[in-house]
Amino acid sequence: MISIITPVYNGEKFIESCIKVVIDQNCPDVEHIIMDGGSKDRTIDIIKQYAEKYPHIRWISEKDKGQSDAMNKGIAMAKGEIVGILNVDDFYEANVLNRVIENFKSLPEPSLLVGNCNILDGEDNFIEINKPEKLTLFDLVIGVNINPFPCNPSAYFYHTSLHKNIGLYEIEDHYAMDLDFLLKAVQAANVKYVDELWGNHRRFEGTKTFDDLGNGTAYRRVSNLLKKYRKKLSIIQRIKILIIKIKLRITDYVQQFHKKQENHQVINNI
Repeated sequence: MISIITPVYNGEKFIESCIKVVIDQNCPDVEHIIMDGGSKDRTIDIIKQYAEKYPHIRWISEKDKGQSDAMNKGIAMAKGEIVGILNVDDFYEANVLNRVIENFKSLPEPSLLVGNCNILDGEDNFIEINKPEKLTLFDLVIGVNINPFPCNPSAYFYHTSLHKNIGLYEIEDHYAMDLDFLLKAVQAANVKYVDELWGNHRRFEGTKTFDDLGNGTAYRRVSNLLKKYRKKLSIIQRIKILIIKIKLRITDYVQQFHKKQENHQVINNI
């Protein structure tokens, strides 16, 4: 069985489509655990409406300490050997859950299975695709501009037992808890990347991710987290990262220099 966990608070805009996305997967071995944080809008009414019709939906509504706490509670409830996190405003491609279960049949425990993810705006317009092909700790801590890490949990799944090895999501972390989880997971799990589109992540004004990127705190938060995990690398690996970063800076400098020269030439020709 695969357990899909959805944390939500005042998510009436997306909760129905989120529930339908899991239903439309037509996966016979799925449970959808919805962890509501005590919503004040119509979220609970919508959840109740579907839970009465579909027995694979399990839900709780109670005050929590944030998204990480809600996910941890969902994991504690999970009956499935495989777990996936589906945020209320994200969604899967068709037939992803059956593909995931089929992949896990040949994977050792614990494993982390990663696919590709579309990044969309608030109107579902395509922005870019996230293809995290390199998933060792060394590759991930180099930096997102070199090796992108999985940007959203709608495109990765893992054995529930992995949490026994690395612990649960950090309750006090309300922004980078999924990246922190991944940096731990790749050290403890068998990791497999599949070059298929599985998830869709909406990034628009008013969401935590969008606002965090917009005010610049996301960059500092991710940088600090990567620095923390670089300390787990060998000295040789850290030297390699330093060399890569120096080469990038030189390349950027050369490109900026040539651009200035081209602009200067254009001005002289006017």
